[in-house]
Amino acid sequence: MTRILKLFLLLFTTTVVSQNNDITSKLYETYNTYKETSLGERRIKHTDIQPLIDKLKENSKYTIKKVGQSIEGRDLSLISIGSGKTNVLLWSQMHGDEPTATQAIFDIFNFLNGSEFSDEKEAILSNLTLHFLPMLNPDGAENFTRRNALGVDINRDAVRLQSPESKTLKRVRDSLNADFGFNLHDQSIYYNAERTDKPATISYLAPAYNYEKDINTVRGNAMKVIVFMNSIIQKYAPGQVGRYNDDFEPRAFGDNIQKWGTSTILIESGGYKNDVEKQEIRRLNYVSILSAIYSIAKENYKNISIKEYDKIPQNDRKLFDLKILGATYTLLDNNYTIDLGINHLEVDNEDHSDYYNIGKVMDQGDLSTYYGYNTFDASDYRIIEGNIYPKVFKSIKDLSGLDTYELLKSGYTYVQLEELPKDKKYTSLPINLIKAGNKTPKLVLKPGANSTFLLQKNDTIDYAVINGFLINLKTKESHFKNALIYR
Repeated sequence: MTRILKLFLLLFTTTVVSQNNDITSKLYETYNTYKETSLGERRIKHTDIQPLIDKLKENSKYTIKKVGQSIEGRDLSLISIGSGKTNVLLWSQMHGDEPTATQAIFDIFNFLNGSEFSDEKEAILSNLTLHFLPMLNPDGAENFTRRNALGVDINRDAVRLQSPESKTLKRVRDSLNADFGFNLHDQSIYYNAERTDKPATISYLAPAYNYEKDINTVRGNAMKVIVFMNSIIQKYAPGQVGRYNDDFEPRAFGDNIQKWGTSTILIESGGYKNDVEKQEIRRLNYVSILSAIYSIAKENYKNISIKEYDKIPQNDRKLFDLKILGATYTLLDNNYTIDLGINHLEVDNEDHSDYYNIGKVMDQGDLSTYYGYNTFDASDYRIIEGNIYPKVFKSIKDLSGLDTYELLKSGYTYVQLEELPKDKKYTSLPINLIKAGNKTPKLVLKPGANSTFLLQKNDTIDYAVINGFLINLKTKESHFKNALIYR
């Protein structure tokens, strides 16, 4: 290729990206106009999206077909819009506990139904036909679990096709012979962009279709679209994009759909600081998916170099919710300097509509190559065990006037009650509750242990870690969710 032609392509690509960036800026800024407010939390279920699908049936622009049922009999719907010859298939939540993109899909419907962006929507809907298969695993969503009612990971059932949900996805893909496919997932919030403290808020992958990881036109087109989406996300979450491992998995849908001739793009929604319900990440899904769809409609992606794909940092897994750095810990009368990596593990309530956290030590020692969503330099602090406040209260109602922060400053991390709340394992108070007469749980720091302790400097307790949540006792600042009840 001549130098002049290379410069021309570079200029052309830069102009295209710049023009599309103008559009995506508007998409990002106007997002709240289109956000589907009925889906405000992660633990959505089939009954939450069905009224929204029924409402779309009233709009003649959409074609809605029941294309299958889950094992437990919940309908799987294919929602199509557009008249273009290029078919784009988007499916979400094949893992029941990965709902971020499902919410974004319904935001996209609101966008398509809106009055703004008329030129962009015309370009999309005249050149493409969009097909959405939201919540492929509604039985898993019911219990907020990865697998379906058979206990099968649908994303490892692309060959054997034993689950009805798997058969549905295969049949839909084949019937459309889709040109592009968007495989929409959530990943662990503890992934980071390799060798950085940045969470992998969004991770992409153009799955391999063979063990050799060859790149043909089909996979190459997926890579080009990913390069474009990465340029968009960098504007709103700089450094927070990762690249998923592309080792070939012969049982997986993404790998096989790529092999079957559909340019397949995996989008994984990870973590974002102080975004527990992933609503900002949902917004980023909305923006990047719509931007990608527009690029496909305009065929701008064709002029993007796939060389940029490998420059996206790989996913690593070196993040903690809280990293305590360089604290002094006394064990058997000897002092040690240790780092602690603490995560807030989620435990669902009985109907899986909400959750509480258990803060556990995940690792300790020299964690200098690890990072935290929140990192506290405790190099001047000593870890000390908390005590039980000696006064016994009858029930939780009697704690209304209690200054728990003063108790924490005084070295108490437990309050004892005669009557503990029935069938409840946690409290919103920033102090643990314990049955009157029971002994304080012994502080032994080790991986898997609950993390409740105090941080003392010069005989003054400035910070408390209660169930893994760091509380500044001087300012009362924290991102505290819950403490625990010990019976």
